[in-house]
Amino acid sequence: MKRLLGLAALLLLASAPAAAERGPAGAYRLVGEPDVASGLRLLRDGRFQYFLSAGALDEQAEGRWTVAGRVVTLATEPKPVPPLFRADPPGRVEGEWLRVNSPSGDGIAGVDLRIGFDEGPPVEDHTQEDGWSLPPDEKRTPRWIELRVPMHAVASPRFTIDPAAGNALQFTLVPNDLGVVDLTGVRVEVAKKALVVHRGGARLRYEAVRE
Repeated sequence: MKRLLGLAALLLLASAPAAAERGPAGAYRLVGEPDVASGLRLLRDGRFQYFLSAGALDEQAEGRWTVAGRVVTLATEPKPVPPLFRADPPGRVEGEWLRVNSPSGDGIAGVDLRIGFDEGPPVEDHTQEDGWSLPPDEKRTPRWIELRVPMHAVASPRFTIDPAAGNALQFTLVPNDLGVVDLTGVRVEVAKKALVVHRGGARLRYEAVRE
C-alpha cells in the first residue's frame, strides 16, 4: 500500500501542462489541512488519480471525471468492493473470548466491538492482536456482537451469539478493496488555479502544482 501511494504521489504531483491549454486538467495539492498530504490529478484523457495520507489513514482512488461549466464530477472506476467482517465457526476455551483475524490468520488490534446481553447495557471496547475477553466479573450471557473500523467506515451486521455453539468467537476482516474510496458523485468546483472538493460536508481546497 505504501509503495502504491508513493507512486501515486509522484504521478499526481508531477508538472502539468499550462493552464491555458489544459482547462481544469492538471495536478493539484491539498492546502490548509495540517498533517494531511493529498493530491488530485485530472488527466486530459478524462481520467483522475487521487491519494490522501493522514496519520494511520491512507486512501486512494482512480476513475473518470467530467466537467459542466465550473463543476467537475468524479466517478471511481472500477467501483471498489468494500471490506467486510466474516463470522467463522466458534470454538471453546476457558472464559469468554473473541478474536478478529486477517485472512492470513494474524490477530487485528483496534477493531471496535459492542456486545449485547439478555439485560442491561452492552459492553463496548476494542480488540488486541492476541484477542479480547469479557471482564472477569461479567456474569451475563452475551447474545450479539457488532464490529466496526470507523477509520475506514467498515461495520459488521449484528452477529447472533449462540453460547451452545462455543464461547471462542472468531471473525475475519476480509479487506477486499480496503483503502480504495468511492468518490462517485463527488462535486468539485473549478476555481482560479485551484479545485474545491466537496466531500463529507467539508470544502477541501486543492491548489495547482507549480511547474
